[in-house]
Amino acid sequence: MVSTKEVISILDHQTMKSSKINKAFLHEKRKTIVDHSEEETKSYVITQDAIYCSPISSLTLKRRAQFVDSLDQVPFAQAEVEELTE
Repeated sequence: MVSTKEVISILDHQTMKSSKINKAFLHEKRKTIVDHSEEETKSYVITQDAIYCSPISSLTLKRRAQFVDSLDQVPFAQAEVEELTE
């Protein structure tokens, strides 16, 4: 898992594969590519420290990131929960 705050970009595998510039970028950064999945790579998650190969589509990752960001907008009510349990 990668924090959404660390993500610079999420790129589709097909886009990366079809672009000479993107291929060169991946080749240059190959030391920092992290691929722990045995499944086919569908997208690349780019952070400052590494490029992560993901078996999840870029569209699905985008939706999940938007969902997590929307959770950050919800006010945290931990204090109220603590007061009710005391």
